[in-house]
Parts: sequence; C-alpha cells; structure tokens
Amino acid sequence: MPKAKAHPAQIGFDFEMPHPASAPAALAGLERQICAEVGVILNSDSRPRELIAAEVSVLLGEEVSRAMLDAYSSPAREGHKVPMSRFLALVAVTQRYDRLDLLLRPIGAAVLVGEEIHTARLGHIDREIAKLKEEQARLKSRAPLIRGGK
Repeated sequence: MPKAKAHPAQIGFDFEMPHPASAPAALAGLERQICAEVGVILNSDSRPRELIAAEVSVLLGEEVSRAMLDAYSSPAREGHKVPMSRFLALVAVTQRYDRLDLLLRPIGAAVLVGEEIHTARLGHIDREIAKLKEEQARLKSRAPLIRGGK
C-alpha cells in the first residue's frame, strides 16, 4: 500500500515531551477544543462534506450526515458533543493525525502514525544497545580471561 501524502496543512510532529494534565480544571473546555478541531479538519479538506460524511459512515458502519459533521464543528451547538468514535473516524478519513496529536498532548500522549512506529522502535533499540555497552564496559574491567586463554 503506498504511503499517504501528508495533508498540505499538516502540522509537523513536535518532539517536545508532552506532560499529563494534573492541575484542577486543566482539561476544562476540552469539548470546545474538540469541536474547534472538527471545524479545522473539515475546513482544511477540499472534498465536499457529504463525501467526508459518507466515508466516515462507511468506516464506522453507521450513518453520519453532513449535518452531523456541521453540528459537531459548531461551538455554538453545545448539545452536539462529538463521540470519540466519530472523531477518530474523521481523523482517519481526512488523515489529520496532527489535529488528534494536539488534543492528546495535554494528557501526556503523542501520536505516531503507521510506519512512524519503526522510528520509535529504533530509538528504543538504540537505548538498549547503549545500556548493553555500558554493562559490557563495566564487565570488561573486571572479567578475567577464561582458563588462562591467550
């Protein structure tokens, strides 16, 4: 499967470590932020909203209409909270993982997409190798030759 191209408005990955929210009301207003992100996602996609709604519907196996997407993106319609399943489906359909990343950072998480996980694994392997090299150096200084080997 060919690699998907980044959305032209995609925000680059931020390598700053996210810190989980812990202060009182640190996540207050999160529903409004989610609505705002739905608006950003919809407004940055050149496809008709009916098409986006249809793709979200297919992905979820349930009906999601353009009117629903419009309601989710309106901060004035406080009664229309975005179900997580629909927000995630919208992110997947539009490939705006950067907008999901912005919402996850306040809880101490970040988003890696697809094969980006290999980059994280490489970093983990590098740390494991460094740890083993440190152990090797400690052992070298006190390890005798086995049975007087030459």
